[in-house]
Amino acid sequence: VWCFLDACGTQAAVTEIVFVFSLPADIISTVEFNHTGELLATGDKGGRVVIFQREQESKNQPHRRGEYNVYSTFQSHEPEFDYLKSLEIEEKINKIRWLPQQNAAYFLLSTNDKTVKLWKVSERDKRPEGYNLKDEDGRLRDPSMITVLRVPVLRPMDLMVEATPRRVFANAHTYHINSISVNSDYETYMSADDLRINLWNFEITNQSFNIVDIKPANMEELTEVITAAEFHPHHCNTFVYSSSKGTIRLCDMRTAALCDRHAKFFEEPEDPSNRSFFSEIISSISDVKFSHSGRYIMTRDYLTVKVWDLNMENRPIETYQVHDYLRSKLCSLYENDCIFDKFECVWNGSDSVIMTGSYNNFFRMFDRNTKRDVTLEASRENSKPRAILKPRKVCVGGKRRKDEISVDSLDFSKKILHTAWHPSENIIAVAATNNLYIFQDKVN
Repeated sequence: VWCFLDACGTQAAVTEIVFVFSLPADIISTVEFNHTGELLATGDKGGRVVIFQREQESKNQPHRRGEYNVYSTFQSHEPEFDYLKSLEIEEKINKIRWLPQQNAAYFLLSTNDKTVKLWKVSERDKRPEGYNLKDEDGRLRDPSMITVLRVPVLRPMDLMVEATPRRVFANAHTYHINSISVNSDYETYMSADDLRINLWNFEITNQSFNIVDIKPANMEELTEVITAAEFHPHHCNTFVYSSSKGTIRLCDMRTAALCDRHAKFFEEPEDPSNRSFFSEIISSISDVKFSHSGRYIMTRDYLTVKVWDLNMENRPIETYQVHDYLRSKLCSLYENDCIFDKFECVWNGSDSVIMTGSYNNFFRMFDRNTKRDVTLEASRENSKPRAILKPRKVCVGGKRRKDEISVDSLDFSKKILHTAWHPSENIIAVAATNNLYIFQDKVN
């Protein structure tokens, strides 16, 4: 049991579960709750998907309320080699997206750089016995020895969770896939790479429709790339995509088959006084998310999180500084390539709190109502059972207080790029390189 200071400034008890992975291939590359929050999926650089299931409440062990335990593990993607381009295709899972549950089975999409797969995850606790033409080991029986007609029956067996690939959507992307998003009609989804966005039907694997293409005729004239894309949560004809220039385009698929003309264009004018060599790099948007209500768009660039109103294109309505103390460190961050890190951002279930990651295993929460924020650290070394997970503060210069950490002491190899928030409860999942932390409120 832990305690942490939430974004509203009140102490809340949480339970922490830490899943530790040790190999480079175990570095977590995506985290995603399903629509009910009962399942949590992670993908890693080794192409594996690990699904955690929330335990049911127990009267005998109330302290174990809602813990997440491993439910299923399967290999989603394998390393490949493109012989025509002499290019290695990594098995790393870039994104996972759940489909709403329609029956007893679960369905999810997973993608690496080139191929999207639709997986079915189902349970089996019974097995058929009593076949006529084969024995219990599956070997065929001699027909001449069959003298009695048997009726097959189902016998109980140990629960088995099976993951089977139902669809493979391949050969549609020349560049690396950075986003997938399921449409609200649940019949289609889109996949986005650096220069194109394709629309797929779940039932058709050999054909997709190109709905965005920003590739110039001459690649030397290329000035921006697509960094993220997402469908509107309620309107199946609307989607947004962000670019490396810090712009967001809202597109309506009803206007034309190819959405080369956007319906709305969101961009904040740059302050000339803040112009620097790194301005274009740090303005690149690494993640874009619609709010659950569909009214707002949240974007994450290198230093800030911004909230945009769909009805106001010229500037964001809210801007939150994630780690402004790194502005003076941009030169060294450029040299070690950290300036190109792609941080994600998430809403809570009511769209009132925003969470995103930072360095030194820090993650930030911003309360949109009270305008209060908090910095927390997902670290096993600095936490003990039944201790207070205290807010962390970074000291920029001068004297440093006892509970502060100097900006020069930050570990840039420890970074939280991927986070997820339970759709309806205050449960968060934080991927700190190859460790997965789950925090949840404790109900007394």
